[in-house]
Amino acid sequence: MRRTVNALAGLAALSLMTGQVLAADMQRPAYKAPMAPPAPIYNWTGCYIGANVGAAFANIDVTDVTTGASASRTSDTGIAGGGQIGCDYQMAQWVIGFRNMFDGTSIEGSRTFTDPGLVGGTGTVDTRVHWFDALTARGGYLVQPNLLFYVQGGAAWTEAKATIFDSTGAEVGSLSRNSRTGWTVGGGAEWMFVPHWSVFLEYNYMGFGTRSSSAQICAGCDIFSAKANVQDVLVGVNYRF
Repeated sequence: MRRTVNALAGLAALSLMTGQVLAADMQRPAYKAPMAPPAPIYNWTGCYIGANVGAAFANIDVTDVTTGASASRTSDTGIAGGGQIGCDYQMAQWVIGFRNMFDGTSIEGSRTFTDPGLVGGTGTVDTRVHWFDALTARGGYLVQPNLLFYVQGGAAWTEAKATIFDSTGAEVGSLSRNSRTGWTVGGGAEWMFVPHWSVFLEYNYMGFGTRSSSAQICAGCDIFSAKANVQDVLVGVNYRF
């Protein structure tokens, strides 16, 4: 009988201890793994404004149409920099839009050439590109939600000048235009590193055709023509709003 009572008392004590442990466990807060931050949302639809800087190269060929003499240089180099503004529209992985970019440049150069129509039979041509402006449409494909590869093309304008001197240093002709119209094509890549902010790298080619001008040389008159193109490699940043 005593053994039975002792056994029952032991079972009661064990049951009481077990209940207390379970109650303590139920009161402990459940552990939850920390939630990962939401992935950023990249939206290319909207307008933007930004700045750019890079290298620019110009090729300006000057020809004395009367004698056939010409002065050519593969490339005059300089720095280009300015700003751009535009708008884009995203359709799934495709992005289309338009942009206007205006850059000033430090492009200039000088070269000598042989020309029997000039005093002394030789001459010098000084060239300078002051600025260019490009209005383009562009289209691109998103290889990642924040990485766009694109091509573009449209109209371009520039202020370029070529001045011709004879062997004595006297100016005999000048070809200049404040707003010379041409065309442009190019392409690049743009990376949106955080929502609203992106950086880009691009290449552009701008062709401005041929322009002619007459010049009075001694008792005669020569006609000079100039053909120009400009290329650039630019890096830039855009803010989208």
